[in-house]
Amino acid sequence: MSNANTEFFEALRMLEKEKGIPIDYLMEKIKAAIVIAVKRDYGGKDNVLVVMNPDTDEFSVSLMKRVVEEVEDPDTEITLEDARHYSRKAMIGDTVEIKLETKQFGRIAAQTAKHVIRQGIREAERGQQMLEFQRRNQELVTALVTNVDPKTGAATVEIGKMSTVLPPTEQINGEVIREGDHIKVFVVDVREGDKGPRVLISRTHPGLVKRLFEMEVPEIFNGIVEIKAISREAGSRTKIAVLSHDENVDAVGACIGARGTRVANIVEELNGEKIDIIEYSDKPEEFIAAALAPAKVVSVEIENPDTRTCRVRVPDTQLSLAIGNKGQNARLAAKLTGWKIDIRPESGYYGEDMTGGSDEQ
Repeated sequence: MSNANTEFFEALRMLEKEKGIPIDYLMEKIKAAIVIAVKRDYGGKDNVLVVMNPDTDEFSVSLMKRVVEEVEDPDTEITLEDARHYSRKAMIGDTVEIKLETKQFGRIAAQTAKHVIRQGIREAERGQQMLEFQRRNQELVTALVTNVDPKTGAATVEIGKMSTVLPPTEQINGEVIREGDHIKVFVVDVREGDKGPRVLISRTHPGLVKRLFEMEVPEIFNGIVEIKAISREAGSRTKIAVLSHDENVDAVGACIGARGTRVANIVEELNGEKIDIIEYSDKPEEFIAAALAPAKVVSVEIENPDTRTCRVRVPDTQLSLAIGNKGQNARLAAKLTGWKIDIRPESGYYGEDMTGGSDEQ
């Protein structure tokens, strides 16, 4: 039992304690590296045996050779006469173990240990980052903008110690993001990547609006008021349907806040995006009528509950308001309710060439 071996295993135990890398894992990697090095020196044959036993401090590297009458491959075969130097009882057909000087492998072992430790620390850090971001998945986080690509407009942001990119497609239309800005982003998804976690973030996702309302409205955070549905066209307009679980609390009023302060804070965070807050109802007729706000609805007629299609009548003067600019109001109402809404004027006619429906869901 050599003193050098004792020191070697003590060093491995210390690494296990300090860095949290299991000694078995370290030994497995060191063994593999030594096998590769020995193979390189001895013709690449599969006859290398590395023994590491921390309980007995045994560390040996051997070549295994078959005893033959006539040597054809000196890397794997040995004559009986030479074999007797290593094992006095060696016979033809036996395999003898030829121990190599382990000092020459000490350097390989040390280098491998260093590499494994560095890799282990990196993996541990990546694992920690992954856990950290999985905890923040579907949450709102504050990110620091460190760089904005002048060509593409993609913003590189830092969230804690992690760097990720907010692509232009996930930025609010017309919003100017500058280096040094602190912006709120929604963590859409966290995936395992080659170089650590890949975090997908967005400012256009409806989840961003949902989380902002939860932060701003205590009744939502406490579960008294529930957000039932959200439809959003980022940078332009959002519709949010809310329901109160307490008859003494007005869901819409709670979201608007005293003198409109709560919703005003959210609108400011969203760069002036318009927000319609409507009361949710289990009755499709009521929900659809409310969803078309700010337009007033005269009647809602369910045409087919299976295909979720309905016909809505609005005062003639409110038709363009109900449909909205480029059909946006009708489109958002359809997304919010999950119904295909065909909008008609109260008088019933607006000319054959006009269309007021929204087939989007």
